[in-house]
Amino acid sequence: MPRELNGPEHGPQEGKTPDSLVLLLHGWGADGNDLIGLAPHFAGIQPGSVFLAPNGPEPCDAGFGLQWFGLEDRTPAVMRAGADVAAGDINAYLDAQMKRFGLKPGRVAILGFSQGTMMALHVALRRDKPVAGVLGFSGMLLDGEALEDEIRSRPPVVLIHGEDDPVVSHAAMPHAAEALRDAKVTVETHSRPGLGHGIDPEGVALGAEFLTRILG
Repeated sequence: MPRELNGPEHGPQEGKTPDSLVLLLHGWGADGNDLIGLAPHFAGIQPGSVFLAPNGPEPCDAGFGLQWFGLEDRTPAVMRAGADVAAGDINAYLDAQMKRFGLKPGRVAILGFSQGTMMALHVALRRDKPVAGVLGFSGMLLDGEALEDEIRSRPPVVLIHGEDDPVVSHAAMPHAAEALRDAKVTVETHSRPGLGHGIDPEGVALGAEFLTRILG
């Protein structure tokens, strides 16, 4: 049984009927408020978009914030199992929100940061019908070896990562891109010189351009 998710929302602009949905998945130790602040930066060019930033379903192992799955044990099999459970929560939430706003999968973008990027990729590539695209900041691809056998959708993906990230190595981005391309997913990558584990104005601009491209 999926766990019920909720969190902050933004948009669409007053008088606009929602014509698209952007799902914002936060990182480990944060919550939906951490990413909903991006919505105003995108809303100016996507006035009809509704931005949803659900809170992770579990208290974080670190003792603050929330998580999609635990990281105390970082063996690949344990992380994959945790991601599978969280994917069920996210899929149920996304399906309910699409029904709520009367939107088709092609009008949905999924944006993630750090662990949220792990979940964005894990969810989007295994849905029966492709979303419009995935925008991932400072994350990684979980269980890339299994992707070729498990992939069901191939939405375009943009990955953005700081070159000086001390939390999730910048090397995770080309590794993810290679696995995605092997699975015939269209991928763009952008390295941000001097950036640590975060999102900078250039990353926001790149993300805005991508959302405009896929959602119109």
